Amino acid sequence: MTVQNDGLAFLPLGGTGEIGMNLNLYRLGETWLVVDCGIGFSGNDTPEAEVLVPDPTFIAERRGQIAGMVITHAHEDHLGAVAHLWTRLQCPIYATPFATSVLRRKLSEARLLHNVTIHTKQPGSRFDVGPFDIEFIPVTHSVPEAQAMAIRTEYGTIMHTGDWKIDPTPLVGPPTDLKRLKEIGDEGVLALVCDSTNVMSKGASRSEAEVREGMTALIAGLKGRIAVTCFASNVARVETIAMAAQAAGRTVALVGRSLRNLDNSARECGYLSGVLPFVSEQDVNDIPDNELVMIITGSQGEPRSALSRIAIDVHPNVSLGKGDTVIYSSRMIPGNEIAIMQVQDNLTRRGVTVLTDKDAMVHCSGHATGDDVREMYRLIRPQYAVPTHGEWRHLTAHAALAQEQGIDAVLLEDGDILNLAPGTVEVVDTAPTGRWAVDGTRLLPLDGEVLAARRKMLFNGLVIASVAIDDEGFVIGDPKVSAPGLLDQGDEETDRVKEEFAISLDEIPDDLRADEHAFREAAKTALRRALGRKIQKRPLVDVHILHV
Repeated sequence: MTVQNDGLAFLPLGGTGEIGMNLNLYRLGETWLVVDCGIGFSGNDTPEAEVLVPDPTFIAERRGQIAGMVITHAHEDHLGAVAHLWTRLQCPIYATPFATSVLRRKLSEARLLHNVTIHTKQPGSRFDVGPFDIEFIPVTHSVPEAQAMAIRTEYGTIMHTGDWKIDPTPLVGPPTDLKRLKEIGDEGVLALVCDSTNVMSKGASRSEAEVREGMTALIAGLKGRIAVTCFASNVARVETIAMAAQAAGRTVALVGRSLRNLDNSARECGYLSGVLPFVSEQDVNDIPDNELVMIITGSQGEPRSALSRIAIDVHPNVSLGKGDTVIYSSRMIPGNEIAIMQVQDNLTRRGVTVLTDKDAMVHCSGHATGDDVREMYRLIRPQYAVPTHGEWRHLTAHAALAQEQGIDAVLLEDGDILNLAPGTVEVVDTAPTGRWAVDGTRLLPLDGEVLAARRKMLFNGLVIASVAIDDEGFVIGDPKVSAPGLLDQGDEETDRVKEEFAISLDEIPDDLRADEHAFREAAKTALRRALGRKIQKRPLVDVHILHV
């Protein structure tokens, strides 16, 4: 597509109209700036995939014009896709020390570490990325060193908040720098591109200090093994759990690789200094139940996570049962409700007590409430509001809030190209967008043939038939039919399918038997017909032909 090559524009390729997969682009003249590059997790609508990334094709086709990528913070939905997509973008990366440490581990696992140039920038620093003059402004979030960005250009300043909240006592890292935000607002801001995830919540944000107080009181009164699940990147929460456990005289173990990586990155950057060294999951059975707290990955019901495996008693090192407690110190990401409830149900079936933030003060959001967002608008006073990072209901609620403040709001979806200057601030074009699934070492389009076939197999099954034919194309012997998950070998129903399939093969016209491709397609049609009559489904079918 042809894109205007002058002025200033904003283009979200992921994270606007959805939760996760944040990939934002700014264009100044012919130069592009990438802000964040994150993953998303599949929900009920995409059971054929587990990890998703935004389709980067639009910007990959312009990678020679990318000045760089700036990471606002070290959450998976903001940097988790870098290792998957960097080879298509091949640009330098700018990040704070903690985000750099997390990213280096991911790139090392992907064997890309020595290929990627990472410029480590201190929180609150100011630096240039090509023609973009960028200033980091420290904000509070559920991960250390989250940074909002003031992006200064010849056409005006854009404030890109990343993920943030107002918390006077965040415990790890400084509070949001409200003073600096007001100073930038005094300079004049063209547009505020702002997080919308928690904008529908009323009142001021709850503080991590409240969670620490609530968690300490809760753990002190529990018996048996205690497991707490939270987002692995939430260093403040990990510290809160550890400090509460230490106050109760309990030893803390980490269960899950992402938590071990977090521990290494956090201590490398000077965090968790007041926390005793964690023990490994291999050592938990050497610690009395009443003296143990485990921090465990899997708060979103991820099927291969440690907590999901513990819930069905297949974890190699950890088990939970009657008298034990699991505390969910996290929120449900929309789309994960069924998976989370299934894990909780499996735990309850084993006699485990499950506690959430409905039972005690064990979680607070890292995202700005409606009152926080109002305060941001009072500080920044932008000409335009651009809600991002949320589903459509979040974006529209955010837009209404901005308009209450007398600020014009522009609603976007992934792929909308927003002209910011010169001229009218409006959507002027669209770019192609999509979602790719991470499938081992491959990236597959979610709407492509491979995953479409997998989706069909998931719901309708797969049937494979083997047919032996002679030189003239006539069937020899009985066909073999395999339908795992649909038919049991040797039962009456399977025999009827085979019989009807064999009859249909004999009825294939002679002129199709000389062409193997035509015969195979006719045989597949015959197999579908036999299955449809017997099991009332339309599975994916394939026919293997053996020449005898």
